[in-house]
Amino acid sequence: MSTTEPHDAVDVIVTKRGKGELSDGQIDWVVDAYTRGVVADEQMSSLAMAILLNGMTRREISRWTAAMIASGERMDFSSLSRPTADKHSTGGVGDKITLPLAPLVAACGVAVPQLSGRGLGHTGGTLDKLESVPGWRAALSNAEMLAQLDDVGAVICAAGDGLAPADKKLYALRDVTGTVEAIPLIASSIMSKKIAEGTGALVLDVKVGSGAFMKDVDSARELARTMVELGTDAGVRTVAVLTNMQTPLGLTAGNALEVRESVEVLAGGGPPDVVELTLVLAREMLAAAGRDDVDPADALADGRAMDAWRRMIAAQGGDPDAELPRARETHVVAAPADGVLTSLDALQVGVAAWRLGAGRARKEDPVQAGAGVELHAKPGAVVRGGDPLLTLHTDTPERFERALAALEGAYTIAPEGSRPDLLPLVVDRIA
Repeated sequence: MSTTEPHDAVDVIVTKRGKGELSDGQIDWVVDAYTRGVVADEQMSSLAMAILLNGMTRREISRWTAAMIASGERMDFSSLSRPTADKHSTGGVGDKITLPLAPLVAACGVAVPQLSGRGLGHTGGTLDKLESVPGWRAALSNAEMLAQLDDVGAVICAAGDGLAPADKKLYALRDVTGTVEAIPLIASSIMSKKIAEGTGALVLDVKVGSGAFMKDVDSARELARTMVELGTDAGVRTVAVLTNMQTPLGLTAGNALEVRESVEVLAGGGPPDVVELTLVLAREMLAAAGRDDVDPADALADGRAMDAWRRMIAAQGGDPDAELPRARETHVVAAPADGVLTSLDALQVGVAAWRLGAGRARKEDPVQAGAGVELHAKPGAVVRGGDPLLTLHTDTPERFERALAALEGAYTIAPEGSRPDLLPLVVDRIA
């Protein structure tokens, strides 16, 4: 190591290993030095494990997030004629909410700069879903993004390499070192990108349940509170909503399947839970941006949200009237008996959709646009033996066997009169 470096990686690791607090100088240096390649992967993985085991104070997490932001560029939307608000979901199964939400909020006079990602494992990625629309492209320059926000009011696109490059490097390391679950590192990863993105207000949809990152309400609440504090400390109006991910959201998990469902919501239909959550988050975004005088339900009902969707898709090269891809093969899973569907496990449905080709195991894997799982009943529904419960979609029928294996024990059918024991759709709100 060069003698000009003001700190030493081993000292930083030993401080955190001993449950000490890192100084601002140590944090600024270690994030920058890791980004530059001065701190080795094995040293940063050791520090990440110490953070996982021993935690960080609010000051440490806030400083760590600021150091991640400082590793790259910051976007600026102050030239826009309207306020900005963004939403981040921690990811789940059937979570297509960004698709109807961005144009809905734009139709109500608030610009939505939605930088999204791709799916990995059982949680779907917003960009993968939209890429099932013929012609649509995810990669926009900062200038194109700003022009589209000015014109349409909503953009959903990939984050450029310039935003928080330290996070990109650290995220890949956490993935292979068993440190993904460290709440300080999850929170700083999400919030460094969102704060660098330059939005004025941020609404966090923190999922809780089997299909979510956070399996229980207490850990979801801790993550939500940490992220709200980070946003607040950085001057971004931030609120978090804890929402149920015990069971899939809506009636589809897949790419084109979820786009089709999102368009139904924008047309005034769609599954009640998707409509409800879209409106809950829209109201939060509008209030955080100072526009709580507008009711987003009106913009869904009168077609303004659909108009904004069509303009948003077209602005990124997509054809809003094109036929969406459909999988070549389907397989129906029938209800084994009469009764009430009392549970349908989100994680198992997500893994089945992933195995059908809707998701990827590695970043470079391709996805099938038409693959996924369609639900014919949700918990609480009365079903009859032999009725369709799920339809599996894929272009490659050899995938059905492993998808069906993922669904073993995924649902429960109880005698009529039984009631599902589920969390409410919105569990809590943290501001």
